[in-house]
Amino acid sequence: MKKISLPIRFGLVTGAVLIAYFLVLAMVNKHINPAFSFVNAIITGLGVYEAVRLSKLENPSGFSYGEGFKTGIITGFIATLVFTAFFLFYTTEVNLEFLPQLLQTIKGGFNADVGMVTFVVAIMGIATSVVSALTVMQFFKNTRNIPQNQ
Repeated sequence: MKKISLPIRFGLVTGAVLIAYFLVLAMVNKHINPAFSFVNAIITGLGVYEAVRLSKLENPSGFSYGEGFKTGIITGFIATLVFTAFFLFYTTEVNLEFLPQLLQTIKGGFNADVGMVTFVVAIMGIATSVVSALTVMQFFKNTRNIPQNQ
């Protein structure tokens, strides 16, 4: 349980930061612009980075690429789950005009309902988690390069 508690903890915190960012955007009525969701990738990446960094600090001798990647994936998936649940609640209970405004901003002529948009949010979060974990692990992987004499 000790191995899984770190990514769960960081996943919950990352999800809370994603929710806070969304609510700040909602206060200034910018949450209907999908371009601002790029910052979600940065927030998720920072959460994954910190989880993997602490995982390596706690057990430097037992740290491997697989362990770090697993920590990053779990962190990102938990954050995605938390944010997606909040997004669904916000869309269906808090602001019923949000989804029509969002779809109007996109101007794609989409006939999407709340389930489809929530599914897209979840898939985007999972994709961001995988990419973040792969990117972060480039910083923390052990190299096997042979030193070259010059």
